[in-house]
Amino acid sequence: MHNFTTDWLRKWAEYTPEKFALREHQRDISWNYYEFNRYAEFLALSLKNEFGIGRGDRIAVYSRNNAEYVFLFFACIKLGAILVPLNFRLTPAELDILIGDSKPGLFIYESDYGQQISKISRLADIEYKIDLNFVTALLQKEYPGNKISDFAESGFDDPVMILYTAGTTGLPKGAIINHRMLFWNSVNTGLRLDINSKDHTQGYAPFFHTGGWNVLFTPFVHHGASHTLLTHFDAELILELMEKEKTTLLFGVPTMLQMMSQTEKFNSADLASVRYAIVGGAPMPIPLIELWHKKGIAIRQGYGLTEVGPNCFSLHQDDAIRKIGSIGQPNFYMQTKIMTDESIEAAAGETGELWLKSEVVTPGYWNKPEETEKAITDGWFHTGDMVRKDDDGYFYVVDRKKNMFISGGENVYPAEIEKFLYKNEKVIEVAVIGVEDQKWGETGCAFIVLKSGETMTPADVINSCTDNLAKYKIPRHIIFLETIPKNEAGKINRFELKKIYEQQFTNKSK
Repeated sequence: MHNFTTDWLRKWAEYTPEKFALREHQRDISWNYYEFNRYAEFLALSLKNEFGIGRGDRIAVYSRNNAEYVFLFFACIKLGAILVPLNFRLTPAELDILIGDSKPGLFIYESDYGQQISKISRLADIEYKIDLNFVTALLQKEYPGNKISDFAESGFDDPVMILYTAGTTGLPKGAIINHRMLFWNSVNTGLRLDINSKDHTQGYAPFFHTGGWNVLFTPFVHHGASHTLLTHFDAELILELMEKEKTTLLFGVPTMLQMMSQTEKFNSADLASVRYAIVGGAPMPIPLIELWHKKGIAIRQGYGLTEVGPNCFSLHQDDAIRKIGSIGQPNFYMQTKIMTDESIEAAAGETGELWLKSEVVTPGYWNKPEETEKAITDGWFHTGDMVRKDDDGYFYVVDRKKNMFISGGENVYPAEIEKFLYKNEKVIEVAVIGVEDQKWGETGCAFIVLKSGETMTPADVINSCTDNLAKYKIPRHIIFLETIPKNEAGKINRFELKKIYEQQFTNKSK
């Protein structure tokens, strides 16, 4: 046994029972830490008694973000059960794969998705299927006054969640998240972000994504801080709430901060209470960083991934301009290596794949021993991200390993081209992918979203690159779009871009 508690909620219910813990904005319901803990216990007991849920059993949840979801997570912690958040944007065929892989004993769904679930064939294999209203009704019941029996605490290595990676490459893989990861991620996050029990933020990242749980939510609960929960991202509303609730930390991906900066509320909102905005998921364009700096909000870039942490690197807000574009330095309990291949470490300044070793590395992928073995060597997780380190020890993500393409024998990193194209004031969004080319093997295709009222031709774009990028880096194809397709994590969907390119160019050339 270990000496660390894994039931943080119970501890804060003992220490600060009256302290505000959670509010759901949509229904304007809130709970202090005592109530939060008691209802999580009440729910855990009900799941155990009615459905026989116990240690190691999986509970799949098919719902948007809501308070019920949060209570289910903490009920799982008390029972030693494993939460399986399902992406509500997936098709029934895609959900069949996740359900077949995780084999939940209980499937809980939001009634709005009733029609969708009738098409999920693997539901036939699940013993219990219940509407989320079961949880809602329980949270509205008379407050359970009697002392609820203590639950046996989970061990550090017990899984608490299976988070399926976005699955943009082949079949999705379920990363196992255990208590050890949650604990050390919170320690890493708290040390770098100065989290304390007075902190408050809004949560809107979807719960099928690590950002929804582990960037701020679980570290905040560990530190006894508070949250307002939103069902979805709403740029105008978030700015209003930040002002009203005196938010101290803001988390988002660059697209979210872009959308917030374009609202009417952005200029007038008083955000003096905000220490800084934590940004991850993709590099934040320099003009957007500068726009938020003008608003008085320091930008703190970070880096992480579902399988590690996810809070792995942090760039101090004082370095946001001096080290612009950097993900900063590794968090306290994080070892790093930059590898040019499986066994050779990169020389100083050389680009290679980032490997990470830490207590926050996943024990592996659910039911996928071969995939786990490929991803982890002697405890080192292969991130698939190509990085370089400068002389001061600051890291820069050059690109995803799988985004890199080879043109005429030269490695081309789309992120480098995107960074240059963002310098053009007419451009609001850019994405570059590698596409087949008969002469060079591969060449670049740039997808560009222009600011309202601006115009450019493909020739304008290519000409602007000529004196600034090596010839092999200059995109040969330019496509203007109204918007760049994103996946559910808010990241650029490069598969969709490839399809758009094929519709426009390969059909022409046939």
